[in-house]
Amino acid sequence: MTLGNGRHYLAIPGPSQLPDRVLRAMHRTSPNIYHGELTEMVPGVLADLKRVARTQADAAIYIANGHGAWEAALTNVFSRGERVLVLATGSFAHGWAEMANTVGVIVDILDFGNRNTIDQCRFEDTLAADKDHKIKAVMTVQVDTSTSVRNDVAALRATLDRARHPALLMIDCIACLGCDAFEMDAWGVDLMVTASQKGLMTPPGLGFVFFNEKADRARDTANCVTRYWDWRTRVEPDVFYQYFCGTAPTLHLYGLREALDMIAEEGLEAIWRRHEVLARAVWAAFERWGEAGPLKLNVRDPGHRSHAVTSIRAGSSKGTELRDWCEERAGLTLGIGLGMAPEDAPEWHHFFRLGHMGHVNAHMVLGALATIEAGLKAVGIDHAPGGVEAAAEAIASAA
Repeated sequence: MTLGNGRHYLAIPGPSQLPDRVLRAMHRTSPNIYHGELTEMVPGVLADLKRVARTQADAAIYIANGHGAWEAALTNVFSRGERVLVLATGSFAHGWAEMANTVGVIVDILDFGNRNTIDQCRFEDTLAADKDHKIKAVMTVQVDTSTSVRNDVAALRATLDRARHPALLMIDCIACLGCDAFEMDAWGVDLMVTASQKGLMTPPGLGFVFFNEKADRARDTANCVTRYWDWRTRVEPDVFYQYFCGTAPTLHLYGLREALDMIAEEGLEAIWRRHEVLARAVWAAFERWGEAGPLKLNVRDPGHRSHAVTSIRAGSSKGTELRDWCEERAGLTLGIGLGMAPEDAPEWHHFFRLGHMGHVNAHMVLGALATIEAGLKAVGIDHAPGGVEAAAEAIASAA
């Protein structure tokens, strides 16, 4: 017997839940890709994407996941042998660094561990030591999906300006665009990458690169760029076909158009607030459960936690038992402890993640937390009672 029959809830940190409106928008026959409705729709999609990113900069769409957006950004900016500084607060910054290395970029990494945000003093000292300005760009993630650490992007720009360093500021917002507040222009970001499958509530398969004039000037000399990744033909195409360097991702575009309409209807600031309230409810539950037993939020300081994903330390391999129970017995899938420890080590099973991004509301989060509480009892993970009650109080207070 299982209690998991019915609509399954995928509560991993991406891909996120798809709204029925988005699914209905995609449920159609393929359109003409040379003229007509689709070709007329795409300029508006780009304009609304830029509104979500809070930017007047250019935007390019790629048929790719977030890793493709990483490579697009790298190849348009760098020449082989140039240097990048990567600020790491989890595995995804390291992943972007590894990709930079494979295209011939020299990578320096400042690693701040899996529980801490970027130390601005260490960052500033590194910039000060680069007297010849060999560092062409600084790359990091606003939210690392593996650790749920949220970095202060505006502070990074302030540190660069204080050091009078000309490096580009390149930010990965794949985990959090449309969930955590982000202001590309106001915060002085030169280039940002994101993807469709999280806060943008569209299936995986679209990657986006936003870049300002300073980043585009780097494209003048970049020798890593190839025809497919070249952003210039995509932002000012002679024909519609060039927006995507070939056939357009037709049904994805219809889904994205509907998702952007939903974002506009709710309002971006209201969306940010909804994610904050729901995240605080999640934190309240785990903080209460952790008063007795091994459960701990990975990020200690609430000001450094993402509003899109929460990483939890289970304290034992029962973290995997909990995930299995929730999925197999109750219809709730939680995220694995990605990148927190080597996959073949026992500690890999000591972590799990809860995604609360995009198309999510109070009853979905409270239902997930109630299921987790049942799972804690079922697999025998010690915890204090009252986690769901604490989450309900957090939501009731905010509402």
